[in-house]
Amino acid sequence: MHGLFGSKQNNHSISKALARDLNRPVYTLDLRNHGESPHTPQHNYEAMAEDVEHFLQQNKLGPKTVLLGHSMGAKTAMAIALRNPALISSIIAVDNAPIEAALHSSFGGYVCAMRQIEDARLTKTKEADAILAQVESDIGIRQFLLRNLVRDGDHLRFRIPIRTLARELDNMAAFAYHPDKVRFEKRALFVRGTQSPYIPDEAIPTIGRFFPLFRLKDIDAGHWVISEKPNEFKEAVVEFLNEEQ
Repeated sequence: MHGLFGSKQNNHSISKALARDLNRPVYTLDLRNHGESPHTPQHNYEAMAEDVEHFLQQNKLGPKTVLLGHSMGAKTAMAIALRNPALISSIIAVDNAPIEAALHSSFGGYVCAMRQIEDARLTKTKEADAILAQVESDIGIRQFLLRNLVRDGDHLRFRIPIRTLARELDNMAAFAYHPDKVRFEKRALFVRGTQSPYIPDEAIPTIGRFFPLFRLKDIDAGHWVISEKPNEFKEAVVEFLNEEQ
């Protein structure tokens, strides 16, 4: 499961590699308000967890299912594990923790720039990139965000509901569970980008309270661990899942 402003397309290459190396099916999902999934005014982890639980049940995916998510997708996986542990066997949470923590200020900047792009009714992607460049110098991140652009008649628009996501940003920082009330007593792998702030050292005891069988894997990367270090990430996942067999 992808992160905020992402889609299942982001995980196409790593999913194919994992399916090959693990010899098991891998499903990639567009979470609500992203990719090809429906738009809805509600965007929080409870709602996304319900969506994914429905997908698992509708497709008759049994209790050996492993949930893997990055960032927003990681917290969605954690929510499902704590809400409905019988549905799955383990989780792999990439660069997020079960804590309430403010999103990096860059996300607010992205939203403002993306709203500006839509309001300007631009016709060329390079014009949109110039606006994003005012808030993000990394061309890779800008290209990631611009993958959401689609043509609508004679101008460009974002296929994700920017105003809904802007309004719901605070929900992406939240985590509505308490370890005194719910725990996931199965295996969990937390993959941390050591250059990222989203799994601080002080969050590790909290991870252990929610997920007492967790393992932490550090990778020398920023928040975009999977795209920055795909081989190291794949090796960590394969090693973790092969231990279950």
